[in-house]
Amino acid sequence: MPDLMSAETPTCVPEIEFWFDFGSNYSYLSVMRIEALAQARSVRVRWRPFLLGPVFRDLGFDNSPFVLQQEKGAYVWKDMERQCRKYGIALTRPSTFPRAALLAMRVALLGAEEQWMPAYCRRIMQLNFADDRDIGSMDVVSEALEALHLPGQQIIADAQSDANKLRLREQTAAAAAKGIFGAPTFFVGDEMFWGNDRLDDALDFCDSIATRG
Repeated sequence: MPDLMSAETPTCVPEIEFWFDFGSNYSYLSVMRIEALAQARSVRVRWRPFLLGPVFRDLGFDNSPFVLQQEKGAYVWKDMERQCRKYGIALTRPSTFPRAALLAMRVALLGAEEQWMPAYCRRIMQLNFADDRDIGSMDVVSEALEALHLPGQQIIADAQSDANKLRLREQTAAAAAKGIFGAPTFFVGDEMFWGNDRLDDALDFCDSIATRG
C-alpha cells in the first residue's frame, strides 16, 4: 500500500532571506547572481528590501562608510572592478553614490513575493551601476517596470500608498532589530551572513540544513 502520509507531506524547501538596498554596491553583485545560484541548489529566495540609510544613521554614520572613509572608498571601487570582471557583470561607477532609491525600494517591497521581483531588481541595479541612471526618479522606475511589460503606473501608485510607505519603514526597523548593519545580508534561519562574499557560504548552510533534514 502506498505511504499516503509521505505522499501528502510537502517537501521542505530551504530558504535564504536576502536583505538589500538598491544604493548598495555590494548588493548589486548579489542581486545579479542570487537567483541563479539559489535555483541551482533548490533554495528559495525571500527578497527583503530595506533602507540602509536609517540603519547607518542609527549606528552614527551620516553617509556610507565608503564615502566617509576616503581610503576605504578608493579600495572598494577597485574591488568592485575586480569582482565585476570575475562575475562578468558590467560596471560604471555611479556619478552619485550612494544614490537615493526610495521609490524603487517601495516598488521592490510591493513586489517582493511576485514572480517579476528578481528581474525588476536586476533591472534597477543595472540602471544604477551599469547605466548610471537616477533610479530615484519616477521616469526611470517606470521605464524599468515597462521594460518588463508590467503596469508601471498602477504599481507605482500602489507603492506610493501610505500603507506601503509604512511597511518599508517597518521592514527597515525589522532589519535593525535583527542586527543588520550593512548590505547585502543573508539569513538562513537565525544564522546571519554579511556581504556579497558570504553568499556562497549562506547557500552552503542551506545545503547543510537540507542534508540534516
